[in-house]
Amino acid sequence: MREITADNLPDLARGAAVLGTGGGGDPFVGRLLAQQALKRNGPVTLLDLDETDDEALIVPTAFMGAPTVMLEKLPSGDEIIGAMRAMEELLGRKATHTVSIEAGGLNSMSPFVAAAEAGIPLIDADGMGRAFPELQMLLPTLGGVQASPMALADERGNSVTLRTDGNAWAERLARAATVEMGCSAAVSLYALTGRQAKDHLVPGTLTLCERVGRAIREAREGHEDPVTAAARVLGGRTVFTGKISDVRRTTSGGFARGTARLAGLDADTGSALELSFQNENLVATRDGEVVVSVPDLICVLDTDSGEPVTTETLRYGLRVSVLGVPCDPRWRTPEGLALAGPGYFGYAHDYVPFPGAEV
Repeated sequence: MREITADNLPDLARGAAVLGTGGGGDPFVGRLLAQQALKRNGPVTLLDLDETDDEALIVPTAFMGAPTVMLEKLPSGDEIIGAMRAMEELLGRKATHTVSIEAGGLNSMSPFVAAAEAGIPLIDADGMGRAFPELQMLLPTLGGVQASPMALADERGNSVTLRTDGNAWAERLARAATVEMGCSAAVSLYALTGRQAKDHLVPGTLTLCERVGRAIREAREGHEDPVTAAARVLGGRTVFTGKISDVRRTTSGGFARGTARLAGLDADTGSALELSFQNENLVATRDGEVVVSVPDLICVLDTDSGEPVTTETLRYGLRVSVLGVPCDPRWRTPEGLALAGPGYFGYAHDYVPFPGAEV
């Protein structure tokens, strides 16, 4: 157990955006929301999973929608509390804890808002170990945990509650509601007991985010390579360094979809890499050959500063380095690949685990 203050948030948000694999929301927006909540309410207590009582009621919160929209339709933070309160009404109980459903610059920060405003602890964990674009793509789904009942809320004070026939339907119906709410909304779902959280969540995610963010900052301050520093903490490696030569991006169906093409620099001169994304980076292809693919992590960092580059901020001329990072081993099971592997997203290639993790 430890207390998180505003001083911890810059490193946390930076590292969370790295683990967000291009999605999970903008880290600057996420950090500002969390800072304001902590300024109003004081520090947030961060608990390890094993410190959580088995009978606890854990109510996760997050934002869903298209990251491109959230750069212009900035959240206020009230949406998160609205979604949590609507969820509590559905459950007939107050939440005792909250947790992130995914890593990301916004979605690792927004639970700090919920925890601070509700006066409850935040658990040091998440449901993916990264970010994925769809609501059913959580490890609790593999364990049979239902996403619903669930609640959504927007900045106008609207709220929607859903009870669905399975987690895929939760994604479909919540996505439709989010589009009507302006392509971004807060969501509360996957209510968990403490026992379920211990069984199905990824432990230590927020601590890992802080370690990654700190490593990048300290490498910069020490005039060292921040990309290498991040890769070392994550157990990943750089697969390409280049300059963005083209970005094609659309917002449709509540997602930011597209591709980015990189022209190689330094040791990668003469080669090209293409990133395909749907909110998050899904596949990295070098000269026609897949080098990293979901469910492994594809993280894009500014080559000079080490700052994470989200899919909505990819732009022509930016010099970036692309990291491959092994995913949580549960995503590499047949069930995990069926839920969030390349075949689910319509890619024909077979999944090849990125080197460095257990298969």
